[in-house]
Amino acid sequence: MAHPPFLRFRVGYRRIHGELAGLGIRIAPSTVWEILTKAGIDPTPRRTGPTWAQFLRAQAEAIIATDFFTVDLLNGSQVYCLAVIKHATCRVHVLGVTGNPAAWVTQQARNLLMDLDDHAEKIKFLIRDRDSKFVAAFDAVFQSAGIRILRSPVRAPRANAIMERRIGSCRREVLDRILVWNQAHLRRVLAEYEDHYNRYRPPR
Repeated sequence: MAHPPFLRFRVGYRRIHGELAGLGIRIAPSTVWEILTKAGIDPTPRRTGPTWAQFLRAQAEAIIATDFFTVDLLNGSQVYCLAVIKHATCRVHVLGVTGNPAAWVTQQARNLLMDLDDHAEKIKFLIRDRDSKFVAAFDAVFQSAGIRILRSPVRAPRANAIMERRIGSCRREVLDRILVWNQAHLRRVLAEYEDHYNRYRPPR
């Protein structure tokens, strides 16, 4: 019996797992590996190019990453925060807080480019996930400046690990310990944590 097209191209089992997850099929990566092994399909060959980790280290000066995270407020509402981090310096910046990100995220992209000013020429890549809140106009702002958008695979937080770690630190150290009343209060809390994170914490 002929193998499906995606198997004939010898892609890795984790890539197949990601594609299945994108289709809503819940299956463990190890199960995909077992199925391929029983079918006599060898592991994907080693690519000649650099690994993802090697690429990130080599291109750190040219990479920024961004992601949304949510915060539940005491007034009963849920808001979205957009943060960006520079890979080379690990300096993080919270771009803003909103309850309606789709109508707001494109302007934040423009603001970020203005904040980067002359440094924007050094940025070549923007890493983000596949969240639908990143509308096409958001990508277009960076692409017009010559910045390539790198979308992380489905359910692969390690592909944007630096940003994910920063958000995790913010939750553990601040948001899980403070009751936030409204958006104005949240902005003050995040601004103080941003200053602490960038000025006093040694980057790792």
